[in-house]
Amino acid sequence: MKVLLLLFIFFNSLVFAQKKNFIEHKVMAKETVFSIAKKYKVTPSDIYKWNPDTKNGVQENSVLIIPKSGFESNGMLHKVQPKETLFSIAKKYKVKVSDIEKWNKEALTEGLKTDQEIYVSKPSSSKKTKNTIKDKVEVVKDANSDKVALGFSHTVAAKETKYGIATKYGISVEELEKLNPQIGSELQVGDVLKIRANQERKDDVVENQYEVQPKETLFSLTKKLNLTQEELLVLNPNLKDGLKEGMVLNLPSKKMVRDSIFAAKIKKDLLLTVDKTTQKELVMFLPFNLNKIENDSLKSKTEHLKTNKFLNLTLDYYAGALMAIDSAKVLGLPVTVKIYDVESSKFSSNIASIIAKHDFSNVDAVIGPFQNSHVENTAQLLSKYDIPVISPLSKEKGLALPNLYYAIPSEDRLKDKLFSYFKQKEANVVAIISTKKTSSTEYLTANYPKIKHAVFNEKGALDLAHLKTQLVKGKPNFVLLEIENSGKVLAITNSLKNLQKEYDIQLVVFEVYDALNFIEIPIKNLTALKMMYPSASKVLETPEDFIFAKEFKNDNNVAPNAAAIKGFDITFDTILRICQEEGFVASVSKYKTEYVGNSFDYSIENGANNNNGCFLLYYDNDLTIKKVQ
Repeated sequence: MKVLLLLFIFFNSLVFAQKKNFIEHKVMAKETVFSIAKKYKVTPSDIYKWNPDTKNGVQENSVLIIPKSGFESNGMLHKVQPKETLFSIAKKYKVKVSDIEKWNKEALTEGLKTDQEIYVSKPSSSKKTKNTIKDKVEVVKDANSDKVALGFSHTVAAKETKYGIATKYGISVEELEKLNPQIGSELQVGDVLKIRANQERKDDVVENQYEVQPKETLFSLTKKLNLTQEELLVLNPNLKDGLKEGMVLNLPSKKMVRDSIFAAKIKKDLLLTVDKTTQKELVMFLPFNLNKIENDSLKSKTEHLKTNKFLNLTLDYYAGALMAIDSAKVLGLPVTVKIYDVESSKFSSNIASIIAKHDFSNVDAVIGPFQNSHVENTAQLLSKYDIPVISPLSKEKGLALPNLYYAIPSEDRLKDKLFSYFKQKEANVVAIISTKKTSSTEYLTANYPKIKHAVFNEKGALDLAHLKTQLVKGKPNFVLLEIENSGKVLAITNSLKNLQKEYDIQLVVFEVYDALNFIEIPIKNLTALKMMYPSASKVLETPEDFIFAKEFKNDNNVAPNAAAIKGFDITFDTILRICQEEGFVASVSKYKTEYVGNSFDYSIENGANNNNGCFLLYYDNDLTIKKVQ
């Protein structure tokens, strides 16, 4: 299998260094970025970084700049992209906002601008840089102690208060005034204050800041971050002028966000922080059932491939997992992967035998098997080693085991995602639910009692006159539809299209069920209504996603299906997490991730480690499915 280039790590940047650190390479016929990277023992991302045009492929006879293996630059430039902020760039390159401001003091005098080039790693040291740092740090001695503490200076910004500054740095107002006897009752903009550093500066720590997302409100942030408006205003006086997209908010370090789908967990590219110094081991339990197939006298292997759906699911997942493993090799990740064939039926398996015969004491994580009962058994057997076990495909949620991680979001989590979006949009929601779907009606009544419910007349048709009284002009109206009869679906979608002349209406479903795919229902009905639904996986949308699909097809002669994409995403995510210095468990508690088709955002709910990573998708007018932004 060809090696897959992992494009999750490329930087659109330029690096200054001496020519002796580079090699010029003339591209030969049939060479690829992969083969060139292997030849010079560099990662494909190194080639992309120095040769941005290669993102669209390499041309024969073109000349590439190849950094020598192990070369480290003294400075890196980044070209600012639309909508990027200092905070988002700092997160991308794992540096502090204050560092970028120091390295680009003159360039940022008028703020950050699109297409501007800024340093994102420390440039070659100079007297100016050293003096700047020296001016910011000094030693402050406690008058009542021989102990010496590191102190920082703080320049007062507009609308800042003594209380706000003291809270930011974890000191009292009295201590702030003692350190700065020159200040009066009111602070002046531009005043430079001495700060005693009892703890790290909050404005320098990316993990204690939050970047405001599109369409967020102060109210929604208080719920998301589990903070009061007063707490946010104390740390962020500029909020008095209003909340703006891209604004970076300071958060108190001791205040924990809620452990739920609303938690403001950092989305992280784990490739930037891999630890290559320690060898790791990953085990995969995949249910090939090879012995059964070999000993089956009634069916040939070819017949099994044609008729055995579970075997095909396993093979598809395995194909995706192999690409993740190959990618890890290209990136030089120190991971040994062992794959065991699980012989299983609905009620039995050979997992206990496999674990008994092999040493699992040094295993860092286990993926699989597929069936819920078997993966639970695996987690229980390996609990004595505290090995995290990832359930890759089961939608069932059984035992709440501390070392068991469910990678597939639950149905309730998908619905929560949908209703969270309704709340964010401050929308009017009307449910059109079949009288036969009593469980859905009961679920909505119990969990979302404020939702309006449409009614049907004595003939079983939707009462349109009553529906119009439930719709609201001047705000979004989400119409939640769950009807099993395709004829009724056709009639209702036609009616909703006509009502769009008066109301802002979007069709919503819990899932794309069979009645919606009936041939008599025009796809244009669904696209005109921008039918939206929650999903555990997203559509391919980025250049990296399409490159993955292309490479997969080249290797397997077929486009990747959902199982193959899950095989890649879950395997690659697990490899990256065990390669973090902090390990898998600490990584999932702190960071969410996203790959080709899946997102991983684990949290503990009722003792179980569940993945909250899910998406909202919708049918667009160009007859494609897109992700709601």
